[in-house]
Amino acid sequence: MNYYSATTNGFYSSENEQAFHESGNWPDDAVAISDALYNKMMSGQSAGMVVVASDSGLPELQKSEQPEPAQEALIEVAEAEKSRLLSDATAIIAPLQDAVDLGIATDDETASLVAWKKYRVMLNRVDTSMAPDIEWPASPKKSTK
Repeated sequence: MNYYSATTNGFYSSENEQAFHESGNWPDDAVAISDALYNKMMSGQSAGMVVVASDSGLPELQKSEQPEPAQEALIEVAEAEKSRLLSDATAIIAPLQDAVDLGIATDDETASLVAWKKYRVMLNRVDTSMAPDIEWPASPKKSTK
């Protein structure tokens, strides 16, 4: 059996009741709740809701009132993503460019180089101030050869 305390907004199991009593930590307002209600509260928390005490002292679910991330934080995340994608593209471009510079590039490597350079240019044009509403350019397929 499970119990709920409105003052601590906590759940307590009857399996630990004796230990709580012995330590003096069993809440005076603990009320027995059904397994169905307990499971509903746990599922609600998993879905992002919060448990609060109702006027009757029983637990109930409310929508979380966590604020939306600040625009600055969203921009910072977008900048980090842009930087990561640019770094990845540059790492892929380097050996392709070497092959072209050395005159040993295959037709596939030359085409891949052009595609990756276009992608990198499009990444540089991404306006991160529009976060979270950013349309990221599609990455070219990595060559498997």
